Amino acid sequence: MIDQILSEETTERAVLVGLISNQQNETKAKEYLDELSFLADTAGAVTVRTFLQKLEYPNPRTYVGKGKLDEIRAYIEDNDIGMAIFDDDLSSKQVVNIERELKVKILDRTSLILDIFAKRARTANAKTQVELAQYQYLLPRLTRMWTHLERQRGGIGMRGPGETQIETDRRIILNKISLLKEELRAIDKQKAVQRKNRGKLTRVALVGYTNAGKSTLMNVLSKSEVFAENKLFATLDTTVRKVIIDNLPFLLTDTVGFIRKLPTHLVDSFKSTLDEVREADLLVHVVDISHPQFEEQIQVVDKTLREVCDGADKPMIMVFNKIDAFTHVEKDENDLTPRTRENISLDELEKMWMAKLPHDCVFISAKSGQNIDKLKQMLYDRAKEIHLTRFPYNDFLFQKYDELGDVD
Repeated sequence: MIDQILSEETTERAVLVGLISNQQNETKAKEYLDELSFLADTAGAVTVRTFLQKLEYPNPRTYVGKGKLDEIRAYIEDNDIGMAIFDDDLSSKQVVNIERELKVKILDRTSLILDIFAKRARTANAKTQVELAQYQYLLPRLTRMWTHLERQRGGIGMRGPGETQIETDRRIILNKISLLKEELRAIDKQKAVQRKNRGKLTRVALVGYTNAGKSTLMNVLSKSEVFAENKLFATLDTTVRKVIIDNLPFLLTDTVGFIRKLPTHLVDSFKSTLDEVREADLLVHVVDISHPQFEEQIQVVDKTLREVCDGADKPMIMVFNKIDAFTHVEKDENDLTPRTRENISLDELEKMWMAKLPHDCVFISAKSGQNIDKLKQMLYDRAKEIHLTRFPYNDFLFQKYDELGDVD
């Protein structure tokens, strides 16, 4: 049953399907489909075309209406498409009905994310967390999977093998979930011991939307080689490095990125990874300022952090990254229409956010190194405050280091 989730490395041609509904207007629906296309690309699929339909709510049988489904089927048949990816979670009933009509592989947003997670997981911890998320995804979808046995009804002498098979599968998956949770509890204890053994060093965690540039910034600050690329969820395993700025040591953690429409059970399954965020002394929220919807991405991360940290306010530095990739459109003097987001310059955004935020913020490019020294000074000042509360009679543990890392 795990095979239902995409796991091949081969490139597949796909169409994407989304809805314009009461919950999301056309602009928002297109943004979500753009992100879904990026997810598909990360998973190894090529998006050939997107389909949008305006409905008050998803069709309970087929997600989209019959006419739109016929249009999608005709396109799939004419263009050698092997997969249809839907922007929202589908029920098992919807998957069965859509698959029957389209006769191709059907995925939804969650199953696509799970596939990326499965490919990106490297450590035993991450692999266990992904497997748990996969089983939790499949469990509610067992019902109606055995459609060829639906005619078997209950009653004396009428209990067919369909009911037995579903219950057997459910029991197997529940047992597997229980075992995986036990494994994760053991991993959690291990991680807790590791965190305890790190001593009283200040802990700084990089957080942010997926593909905001956290791993690239980690490499710059720690002078290490953490895997980083222009893909969603490039980093799934937590990485911790000791960083020394001037004469102050602290621990820097790179964490998994967040994303819109991420189901709660996926967040729950990554509890041990997010414990690094929960136990951090200082958060560095990395934002991709070049992304058209960066403000909504900030809201998604803030909402997830409130859930992860149980609403606790933690000291934070807001880092607006990728200023080298930022673009804006100058508004014509004769154009009297209101300015839109794309007409706002980087200087205006900088002034706006610096006045708006209650904590430190800085605009940088981790790729080109622009303003990195300014960020390092902020990190030094904030980490020093925390460090002094723990070592009141010993300000610093290290002698001063110069730019090349040699002792003075």
